[in-house]
Amino acid sequence: MNLKELKYVYFLGIGGIGMSAIARWFIANGYELAGYDKTATPLTAALEQEGISVHFEDNVALIPHQFLENISQTLVVYTPAIPKNHTEFNYLVGKGFTLMKRSQVLGLLTQNMFTIAVAGTHGKTTTSSMVAHLLKNAGKNVTAFLGGITQNYGTNFLINEQPENPICVVEADEFDRSFLTLYPDLTIVTSTDADHLDIYGDHNHVLESFRMFVGQIKENGKLYQKLGLELEGFTTNKSATFSLNQGDYYCKNLRIENAEMIFDICYPQGIIQDCSLLTPGFHNVENALAASAVALAVGLTPEEVKDGVCSFKGVKRRFEYHIRSQQVVYIDDYAHHPAEIEAFLKSVKALYPTRKLTAIFQPHLFSRTRDFQEGFAQSLELADDLILLDIYPARELPIEGVASDIIFDKVNLDNKTLCTKEQVLEELKKRQVDLVVTIGAGDIDTLIAPIKELLTTH
Repeated sequence: MNLKELKYVYFLGIGGIGMSAIARWFIANGYELAGYDKTATPLTAALEQEGISVHFEDNVALIPHQFLENISQTLVVYTPAIPKNHTEFNYLVGKGFTLMKRSQVLGLLTQNMFTIAVAGTHGKTTTSSMVAHLLKNAGKNVTAFLGGITQNYGTNFLINEQPENPICVVEADEFDRSFLTLYPDLTIVTSTDADHLDIYGDHNHVLESFRMFVGQIKENGKLYQKLGLELEGFTTNKSATFSLNQGDYYCKNLRIENAEMIFDICYPQGIIQDCSLLTPGFHNVENALAASAVALAVGLTPEEVKDGVCSFKGVKRRFEYHIRSQQVVYIDDYAHHPAEIEAFLKSVKALYPTRKLTAIFQPHLFSRTRDFQEGFAQSLELADDLILLDIYPARELPIEGVASDIIFDKVNLDNKTLCTKEQVLEELKKRQVDLVVTIGAGDIDTLIAPIKELLTTH
């Protein structure tokens, strides 16, 4: 595939967070774009404002004619979430268009750039966004393909300001083994917990995929992995470790002041003192250690690293504050795996030890609920009061016997309620709350504005 011979790029599933980042690269580089998605969202609206024609009906007649008439000059990029019976997808295959998965295109775009890839079953979006911010804040020539909307830049894509020798930061997604299209120079792996078992089957296959991925690091590259992961195939000089309190990169003097985490970054050549995070959380301190390690590796000074860490505003839906007052604190988080929920709730409780924690959780996927029901129940017991919603199905059909009550029945809490999304506001009205969190990767984000309004006026 020679990108220089292309003129048109058509996206099936253009509203996805990863797809839209790639679409923005093509727009920035002068290609003509159009796309389909199932539903209109703020992200698709933003893409339309940027000049991309987007439609929301699976109808070949809505694909712009110049794309259909120029097969050799058109690339079709699709998401694995597109169903096999999709009319447009099957038409384009039948007509002989070149179709590539999002992950394949990402591999193509990054193959000639110095690439920093961030992988992990959780932590990769925040960590890759941190890396991109640290480098851009220090004046480096950065391209970044991210899996969330950064608060510093209001986008999931950064374009390099100079055409020559950009550093590319990319979120390497293990879903569908997508990250196996990447051959990075530097790699961070934050976690390798069991997840996506609908694809992998079991934890061993997840680990096998991560080992294959780190095996693709370039010959002179380096792996930065969380202490204890022990991803195989790397000699000591090609691998470094990080964790909260030990490894090659760790922190000391970690303390909480005014609900902010302040800490020193210890690295093999020295210490960076008094770094503070605007996006708190013990897990985010670890993410900052990993981001700092690769930033130092590409030549940032300790002062530049500290300035980047302290000015990083976070990512939308990752430990995102919506109310932070004396009366009430409201935080939203994308956590959808038991380990993520545990890390999030432990951090919230450490920041606000005297407040009663009301957690509203929406499970994501029937298969994940089935596979991790005990883990979900255990992590949610960290809350003082739980409001549990119905499962958000996303790409899945219902599984017999799998509903939110299989988690609910296992949660050992006196204060717990099972309800629909539509009943949440009424449930909140019954309570005197001073610390509320919403958790989940589904459409629970549509509750943020009404909950914020209720807590502000109630």
